[in-house]
This record gives sequence, structure tokens and C-alpha cells, in this order.
Amino acid sequence: MKAKFKIEGLDCANCALELEERIGKIEGISNANINFITQKMEFEYNEELKEEILSNVKKLIKKEEPDVTIEEI
Repeated sequence: MKAKFKIEGLDCANCALELEERIGKIEGISNANINFITQKMEFEYNEELKEEILSNVKKLIKKEEPDVTIEEI
């Protein structure tokens, strides 16, 4: 399953890359991609773990980039 989000508040492309790498390491996620220019994030995930994965993504973002907000699109 693929998830798409609008991501706001990232300060730089390097921050987006680091966040993308960390999100890609969450169990159940593959093919994580954050586009700093378009302010969009996409990743594929195991649908059976959807709630746990989305919760982990939100926690990671809040920890690493507290001013960043995400909204599913």
C-alpha cells in the first residue's frame, strides 16, 4: 500500500534527506521518498501494520523535526 502526505515546515533539502532515510528504516516501510521542493512524502508500507507504522512515522517526525507537520493526501 502507498501512503502520500503533504509535509510542511522542513527547513532544508538535507533535513528532508535525513528524515527520508530514517523513515525508510521503520519496520514495514519500503521506498520512502520526501521531495523537499514539492513538500510531499510518499512511502510504501505493509497494510497489516498500518496504524503502527503511521504512528511511528508521526513520532519520528515530531522527534527529529518538531516544527514539521504532515497531512495525508
